[in-house]
Amino acid sequence: MRDHAREGDAPHPEVWTGRATNRVQWLLALVGAACMALGVELAVDSAWTTGIAPLAMSVVGCIAAGLLVLFGTLAFVHVDLRLDRESVEVRCGHIGLPRRRIPLTHVAGADFAPNVTPRQWGGWGYRWRPEKGTAVVVRRGEGVVLRLWDGHTFTITVDDAEAAVRAIRARLRAGTPGPAH
Repeated sequence: MRDHAREGDAPHPEVWTGRATNRVQWLLALVGAACMALGVELAVDSAWTTGIAPLAMSVVGCIAAGLLVLFGTLAFVHVDLRLDRESVEVRCGHIGLPRRRIPLTHVAGADFAPNVTPRQWGGWGYRWRPEKGTAVVVRRGEGVVLRLWDGHTFTITVDDAEAAVRAIRARLRAGTPGPAH
């Protein structure tokens, strides 16, 4: 009979990283790009004879809506979670914005959430709800809920959230952080 390491005894890497991706967001980004293309098409090849104001409003409206949809969705195609000795850092999208860094001294605990949905938070993206806290939701599924010393929570959808929670709890035990003043 062999001895098996208990769950809490397993060594954790110096830096734990995780990611969640939502491929559906790429379809929405294509819709945004199509709106921008329509705006450019209207500006370049318009045969409107009713005046410049309606044309300008249409072009600007299509391009603005396209940019909002395109960049709004690309910012939340994926989320990266990075845990090191001092902090938990969350970065969204390809350029890493929005980004949030939470020192471990501000974290009271971490919990596993087996089923986080965009519907619970009012959609995809960086969300805040007074009764629930703050969240970064890029897809439906498992997530990490950080309980902060100030009473707030921060939820992140990430693959292998159970491993993230174990790593965060291990860091919290090792450093025994408390409320920062």
